[in-house]
Amino acid sequence: MILAALLLAGCSQGGNEAGSSAASTGGTAAKTEQVTLKVGIFDRGNSPAGVTVTDNYWTDHVQKNFGDPNNIKVEFVPIPRTDATDKVNVMMSSGDAPDIVFANTNVLTSYGYAKDGGLLALDELIDQYGPNLKKYLAPTLERGKVDGVQYSIPGRRVNTGKYENLIRLDWLDKLGLPMPQTTDEVYQALKAFKEKDPGQTGGKVIPLGFSLTPASIEPIVWSFIHDGLTDEQRYTLSESMGYPLLLPGHKDAVQFLNKLYNEGLMSPDFALDKDEKQVFQDVMTGKVGMYSDNLGNSYNATPGIAKVLTQNVSGAKLVPVDPYTNNAGKHLKPEYDPTGFYLMVPASSKRGAEAIKYLDWMAQPEVLFTLMNGVEGEDYKLADGVPIRIESDATSKRMYNSGDITMITQGADFGSNEKNWAAAAASVPEEFQQYVKDAYKMSLTDTIRYANFTTPIEAENKYIPTLQDKYEEIIVKSVMAKPEAFSKTYDDLLKDYMASGGDAIVKERTEAYQAMKK
Repeated sequence: MILAALLLAGCSQGGNEAGSSAASTGGTAAKTEQVTLKVGIFDRGNSPAGVTVTDNYWTDHVQKNFGDPNNIKVEFVPIPRTDATDKVNVMMSSGDAPDIVFANTNVLTSYGYAKDGGLLALDELIDQYGPNLKKYLAPTLERGKVDGVQYSIPGRRVNTGKYENLIRLDWLDKLGLPMPQTTDEVYQALKAFKEKDPGQTGGKVIPLGFSLTPASIEPIVWSFIHDGLTDEQRYTLSESMGYPLLLPGHKDAVQFLNKLYNEGLMSPDFALDKDEKQVFQDVMTGKVGMYSDNLGNSYNATPGIAKVLTQNVSGAKLVPVDPYTNNAGKHLKPEYDPTGFYLMVPASSKRGAEAIKYLDWMAQPEVLFTLMNGVEGEDYKLADGVPIRIESDATSKRMYNSGDITMITQGADFGSNEKNWAAAAASVPEEFQQYVKDAYKMSLTDTIRYANFTTPIEAENKYIPTLQDKYEEIIVKSVMAKPEAFSKTYDDLLKDYMASGGDAIVKERTEAYQAMKK
């Protein structure tokens, strides 16, 4: 009996210990089990040797300073920059999207996903895990709501300038020409570039570098749009791709390009250049007299367009210019909306809390400052509170994609446009810093913002992908048409565009505008 009692006691004690051990092990496993958070990030195809967009200084920094303390493995998912919207659409449709995806327009993508139940509602998660995020994005957070529900997180855009026009000042000086101040003066300069070949290219001169991209098309077509647009015109006739196809002056802009093309004053193979690689190559080898680019891009250390040009061509000076004028003599140009990218969490994601924790960690001022500027003393030095870039190969390699990591913002706000421009200039080689400041200032002269709807435009979700191709067809075929055939070619293509969904968008936008007026 004593033995039996001892055996029972032993079994009972052993069972408790086993149970206790299992509970302990289970508890430990729960505490140490690492989950994976997948974060979309742009792949611009410009990674320096030895690193990739998913494996570099900043991905390591994020893992060490956010991931490890929170038992989260942060896995970055590359999304090609040139067709990011299409790629995200495919990911969302296939259920293969990362836990944080993004779109550069709320109307086109976010509303469609929210309506179809494809996005996670973020209100409670932000309330619970996002105090820093709420504080930092207070001016823009409301714009991520659909029917009062927070389905996306609109980042902040500090610098709203969009494009820059650039010209070879040394060519102008060599020919004794002034800096062009009007569209007609641009034409005269381009003609002189072709006829006199100041770059001594041996007949390979390209007066106007041009590609089939928004950065080439928009600065020119918007500059022709007539002055005095009404709000109704802006809202109903300027669809969400940003091209002012239906606004007065657009046809004149395309006819101007047709004239340049037929006179041999622009890139002859522009229709094949859908990623700007060819036009950039032509600029860097000294063939191009003038072109347009995304604001600040040409002066950045990567891809180093201006720097490579000066290395290839002695005395080359690539400077910003604001020359195109509309019917009122204004330098009309598009300006970004004050919101940046819209960040979203797919409804299928199991990592909503981790996603908000990650964005909230990033929204802390000291974290954001480090992510955007690097290591003090190595990557930058402070001057009047503004980080000034220190040039080095190590800095160029480390900082090449830091801006894409920090997608809750596009640019750091230092309190004024002038300080913000100085900060942007600090990230480029010293000889280009004043040019960057000038370009940023020019980019905000006579600007117009795209029409922004808080009401979903269903026709856009349905037709925009097709119409984007249709718009490119209008540009290519109209520009390449013989001058005498231009008008008919343009009108026929526009008629097809409207029949393919353009009319439906205008109708729905007009109804939405009337509802907003009420």
